[in-house]
Amino acid sequence: MITLEQIQEAQSRVNRMIEEFYKQQKPIEYVVPESRIELLPGERYAGIVLDDNGKPSHHLIMLPGDSERASWADQMAWADCIGGELPTRREQSLLFANLCGFEAAAYWSAETYAEDSSCAWCQTFDDGYQYFSHESAELRAVAVRRVFV
Repeated sequence: MITLEQIQEAQSRVNRMIEEFYKQQKPIEYVVPESRIELLPGERYAGIVLDDNGKPSHHLIMLPGDSERASWADQMAWADCIGGELPTRREQSLLFANLCGFEAAAYWSAETYAEDSSCAWCQTFDDGYQYFSHESAELRAVAVRRVFV
């Protein structure tokens, strides 16, 4: 028959093992590469974007101005015309977290919706919510450029 004392002793051993496990953990050195980034007039630095493995991928720069409401294809063309691109969904999250001054509206991302080729992703900048919409919908846009690490 198992007693309460045996259970408590086993729990005590497990707690000691957990403490020893944490003591043997070594800190992970995380290196963010030093960069010198020149911002052109009106550009804003949004931050560094990490890749899928958590490593620095690129710095994100938001180009000046934004585009009034237009379809996804028109916004893609607008961004290209001014020397930028629409941000990815991950980049939109960084813009929302680090920069202010956006209209409380939905903005197109560069990403299409995989399950429906007639839709693309967008994000609202009043609450950061991301969703997909039909590419013919007229939403705002900002353009970005990337400085790779």
